[in-house]
Amino acid sequence: MDKFNPWHDVTTGENAPQTVTGIIEIPKGSKGKYELDKDSGLLKLDRVLFSAVHYPAAYGFIPRTYCDDKDPLDILVLCSVDIPHMCVVEAKVIGVMQMLDQDEEDDKIIAVAAHDVSVNHYNELADLPPYLMREMQRFFEDYKALENKHVEVKQFLGREDAYRIINDSIKLYNETFSDRQQSSDLVESENGESKDNA
Repeated sequence: MDKFNPWHDVTTGENAPQTVTGIIEIPKGSKGKYELDKDSGLLKLDRVLFSAVHYPAAYGFIPRTYCDDKDPLDILVLCSVDIPHMCVVEAKVIGVMQMLDQDEEDDKIIAVAAHDVSVNHYNELADLPPYLMREMQRFFEDYKALENKHVEVKQFLGREDAYRIINDSIKLYNETFSDRQQSSDLVESENGESKDNA
């Protein structure tokens, strides 16, 4: 059996794209840039941020998605408690921040923790305190600038655009990793049969 990899072996979410699974790589407030090692499925420290800025929300990816930058789709999850590394979070999607990173599209889905009553009443970006979106924008622009990288936050878009981007990334994942997807579906089918017979 292939080794477990959270990118490929965790579901996108039964109610995607409205509510998705987020796998957290970087807790809110961190100065470390951690990211999934796509081959091993482990978490690695990519670098420590140069500046005094820190991540404004829990940051990670949506499993079984794939984007043009050859990475899974990024997600920022707002929550009233710290979410640790590699925690699986059910996240309600409320919008997307569209970014250009070195002239390459790099969308960030914005979501709230679905089971946190402090934030799960937010349904769209307009519900958020205005400073939160400014904080997100400044964070990505500032820390990249200090690394001599050009980043431009193009715009914030609502949840319908976020849903479309998520669906597109799921479609691209299924097209790119069709062999793995078929194998995963077979395992899930076998597990379902076992449960029915239990």
